[in-house]
Amino acid sequence: MPLFEWRGKSVTGEIRKGVIEAPNPQVVEVYLRRLNITPINIIPKKEAVFKFRLRRKFVSEKDLALFTRQFATMLESGLSIIRALETLAMQQKNISFKEIISEIKRKIETGSSLSDAMEEYSKVFGTLYIQMVRSGESAGNLEGVLRRLSDYLERIIALKAKIKHAMIYPSMIIVVTAIVISIIMIFVIPKFAQLFKEAGQTLPLPTLILIKISYNFKKIFLITLFLFIGLFLAFKYYRKSEKGRYNTDKILLKLPLLGELFHKAAISRIARTLASLIGSGVPLLQALTIAGQTSGNKVLEKAMEEIRINVSAGHSIADPMFYTGVFPYLVVEMVRVGEVAGNLEEMLNKVADFYEEEVDRTVQTLSTLIEPILLIILGVVIGSILIALYLPIFKLGAVVG
Repeated sequence: MPLFEWRGKSVTGEIRKGVIEAPNPQVVEVYLRRLNITPINIIPKKEAVFKFRLRRKFVSEKDLALFTRQFATMLESGLSIIRALETLAMQQKNISFKEIISEIKRKIETGSSLSDAMEEYSKVFGTLYIQMVRSGESAGNLEGVLRRLSDYLERIIALKAKIKHAMIYPSMIIVVTAIVISIIMIFVIPKFAQLFKEAGQTLPLPTLILIKISYNFKKIFLITLFLFIGLFLAFKYYRKSEKGRYNTDKILLKLPLLGELFHKAAISRIARTLASLIGSGVPLLQALTIAGQTSGNKVLEKAMEEIRINVSAGHSIADPMFYTGVFPYLVVEMVRVGEVAGNLEEMLNKVADFYEEEVDRTVQTLSTLIEPILLIILGVVIGSILIALYLPIFKLGAVVG
């Protein structure tokens, strides 16, 4: 659709201007009058001779969280669903998401419900989102459910950001180490090797090994690179099967340092998801299934499925949760108290808050521990290379002395 530049006067007499995408100027005028802006002029925006436009073909979690927050705010202010979706589509910068929102609006105009229209794009919204929206439609509390959903999505995004933050520093240290070693092996050591060869000196064993590695470094690098790529592809292929996903997720939970972080993050996510679903009126058995699916770990997903089966047979949530062996005692007892007191949603939110704080502490601990460990490894590797290089120089100096 073409872009239009507009100027208008607000109800307070201020001059406003902007750019909007619309099929024609009449639509822009209608949109501005809805916002209580009196149009002064609306003209087509001139396009550059060379136009480069990035078309994003995916919808990120941040896009979805912002959309949900704005959608909830608009509904709470009294706008209809169709008008809110129309406004959100117009201001959406992600072209693919703009098309999805517009298509959802058209489906609602033809008589479809919001949840049914969103179900056509389940890869974007997800099962949890759609079920909560459906529950909100049934209860007549759609704006409240959207507000709850936006809170949930923002917390999940923050939780993932914390985990990524814990991984960034070690990754940077490893990359820098690899670059420094590559430069030394390719450019520095051959110069020293030529110098030692011209001196006609007998070289110590560590220096000979280092020079040999340097001469074959490119081959070693390529073999190592292809080996890592092969292992990565094999890992991805193995994870496509249910058994492979379960086994690799089980290994991830047992990793030193990082396993505890992944475990706490998964528990926090399950608790937050389950609390949001229960609070939105989604049936308990369905909520347990969805919470397991959104955990991001197959081991915990299987445990949640075992809990669902036991609950469907008439058991409480806490007892089968205890027997799965993957949930800490604190979680089990808080869930038990919530069931007895009739405030399960509140207790689950407290569990989620507690484990989010635990994730924060674990990230800080990891940062404190990993930094010196990686620096020591870097120092040992670089130091060993330097010692191997300078051993002949020390020996030559002793001979001259």
